[in-house]
Amino acid sequence: SCLSGNPSKPCFILHFKGVTLMLDCGLDISQVLKFLPLSVVPKSDNYDKKWNHSDKEKDKILGDELKEVAGSVFVDGSLEFCAPEFGMTTLSEVDAILLSNHNTMLALPYVTEYSGFKGTVYCTEPTQQIGRQYMEELVTYVERNPRNKKCSKWKSDAILSSLPTFLREAIRPTAWRECYTKHDIQACLSRVQTVGYNEKRNIYGALIITACSSGYSIGSCNWTIKSPYQKICYISGTSTLTTHPKPMDTEPLRQSDLIIVSSMTKTPGYNPDQMIGEFCMNTVVTIKNGGNVLVPCYPSGMIFDLFECLSSHLDSCGLTTVPLYFLSPVSDSSLAYSNIYAEWLSGSKQSRVYLPEPPFPHAELVSIGRLRQYLNIHDGLQNDFKSPCIVFAGHPSLRMGDVVHFIELWGKSTGNTILFTEPDFPYLEALAPFQPLQMKVCYCPIDTGLSFSQANKLMRDLKPGHLVVAESYVQPPSNLSHKTDMVVDYDPPPLTYKRGEILTLPIKRQFETVEITPNLAKNVSPVEVKPGCMVSMVTAALNIKDNKYTLELLPDGHLSGKKRRADGSLIREKSYIWGSLNIQSFVDALTRQGITDIKVEDTEDGSIIDLPNDDTLIQVEGASTHIICNGEEIVRTKIRDTLLRCLQKL
Repeated sequence: SCLSGNPSKPCFILHFKGVTLMLDCGLDISQVLKFLPLSVVPKSDNYDKKWNHSDKEKDKILGDELKEVAGSVFVDGSLEFCAPEFGMTTLSEVDAILLSNHNTMLALPYVTEYSGFKGTVYCTEPTQQIGRQYMEELVTYVERNPRNKKCSKWKSDAILSSLPTFLREAIRPTAWRECYTKHDIQACLSRVQTVGYNEKRNIYGALIITACSSGYSIGSCNWTIKSPYQKICYISGTSTLTTHPKPMDTEPLRQSDLIIVSSMTKTPGYNPDQMIGEFCMNTVVTIKNGGNVLVPCYPSGMIFDLFECLSSHLDSCGLTTVPLYFLSPVSDSSLAYSNIYAEWLSGSKQSRVYLPEPPFPHAELVSIGRLRQYLNIHDGLQNDFKSPCIVFAGHPSLRMGDVVHFIELWGKSTGNTILFTEPDFPYLEALAPFQPLQMKVCYCPIDTGLSFSQANKLMRDLKPGHLVVAESYVQPPSNLSHKTDMVVDYDPPPLTYKRGEILTLPIKRQFETVEITPNLAKNVSPVEVKPGCMVSMVTAALNIKDNKYTLELLPDGHLSGKKRRADGSLIREKSYIWGSLNIQSFVDALTRQGITDIKVEDTEDGSIIDLPNDDTLIQVEGASTHIICNGEEIVRTKIRDTLLRCLQKL
């Protein structure tokens, strides 16, 4: 079952071998673009112009829920988020949740704290800690300067259908939810069991799950889900590029019956290396002209690479004194954690630890005062602030966080630049409430996720039996419809998923492993039916416990006496015939029974035995024997019994 409409924020329910798994639990934050920004500085809210509906009756119902800014209409209420379609399943029946990376776990508190979920959550330790940072930052931004008014009247079908397109395109707004709390985060993460790469975990004796490096971010992973005879792989948030995380491990993903793919690149038309180059170049141009640079960002991930590349580029341009400011409620823990997860980093980063040096250059930038971190704009920033400078601040949606203040502060100057590197939000929609804006705008999206060509190459290498991808991955992106190569191409054609859809996966349970107890094994008398293959009849009790199957001796008394049908008649014990018929031995046995004048003719499929005196024809083939008897019944019975005596029985 696919519970998410955004393949970059995935959430699936997988029923496999009697176990129910949730694969990722992503939260689609993009719907906050429908809302007005939360201003950081009190009483700086400049969004007072009410939007008037042309229908006076509907306008009266709406009240002041909607505001108009520069020709666009926004909701003037507390921020809400689009959670996965949890109503499609009974969450209390989910046995385990597998998380791939910090980007795909932000809806987790909605599951663990509000649904009756009783299972276990599995992820790597860095994913748990970085995910905590993302969730705590989100909650802090929402709670710091809350807009306490909850708006719901605009969501009614009668009104929604008559609103401007930007709001009318909202995806199921009635199901949107307010943000969880910090207490929810702590309670939620207490259910997490951390795993290491290639560490096997047993799920109720039915499945073995294993995490392997996906190369996307610190601690990010793909999952293999194995039963004794089937193997499903889940690939989410994967990168084959060389950045700071440990490289992708493809070996565990081979020989899969089925692979599920999600979280491919959101910007297939942009090359990450070129975008980092443009980012550095635009930053330097702005700084040299005396302007400031604003970079909306998340508290972890690509920002570490930006610190490294940008500081190096500034050095090469003689701008070593330009300060870098990093503002986030979790900025201190983000920078600290990045330097203690050496075993989760690339080989070049790991080697620095043994020198010993910090794996990331930003540790040195902090120590010399070139990179300065603050929890918010009120955390002493005004005492150290120097211009021109480069500010990294959240949130990339531009609807909350300190970035809102800097846009209001710098937006009226053409000398300043805002640089978008996070691809989660359309930058023009994000900027809409701040128009008219004078500062320069540069869009340099950096997404290291799998491109279509990388995904196709990877699948040709892994050769899964079947492939399952998002519906949007088998057709070119809407803004690049002429790029027919920007699709996932595989043979057999991939199965596709979309929000609210349930798929039957082409995996059938054909075999099961059954153990035999020592006491039962003593009573088994196997017969060799062909070289290396022995068969025996077994009468036993099948015990099923924790998804393990065991054959045991029947309890005393169950084998005593004859077996009878419901009407009381005896059931004759059945014999199982095996092996090939020796034609000469069969002819000799028939002769001893008084049947003479036997003619044998070899055919392509076996032999034909003709008994002209008894008007009988016996046709012997590899897997069957036919007796065609037009004579007396006693002759047919005699031939049958002779044939059975010539074959081996179990």
